[in-house]
Amino acid sequence: MKVILKEDVKSIGSMGQIADVSDGFARNYLVPRGLAVEANVKNIRSLEHEKKVIQEKARKVKNSVQDLANRLANMTVVIKTKAGEEGKLFGSVTTMDIAEQLKNQGIEIDKKKISFDEPIKRLGTYAVNLKLHSEIAAKVNVQVIEE
Repeated sequence: MKVILKEDVKSIGSMGQIADVSDGFARNYLVPRGLAVEANVKNIRSLEHEKKVIQEKARKVKNSVQDLANRLANMTVVIKTKAGEEGKLFGSVTTMDIAEQLKNQGIEIDKKKISFDEPIKRLGTYAVNLKLHSEIAAKVNVQVIEE
């Protein structure tokens, strides 16, 4: 019996794939647990339509993230902090500080998506990496000035 998998099933296939399995396995295991549906003409058309909808939605999200990345490339985030002698900071600038300043400028980014090569412990300008999407990354300039 041919079935369309609704979820990944180990040793059979991945979600959205059409698999050929025994009748008993399909009727007694896959279909009752909601892991698959019978591959008839109606279900195949429905699957193709769902794939198109998902691809369109993913394309729109990717375009909006690309626009955000372009905005961030031209932006400088200014962080004011206390500093001691020779420009050394008391503590360091964290990803949470950068996310908070971006939020103040109207851009909300999760602090987990922000990374930098080495800790920011001195006054100056730094390039910070932002992982906005699985395929899109951006850089934003962070300027650390004395309070």
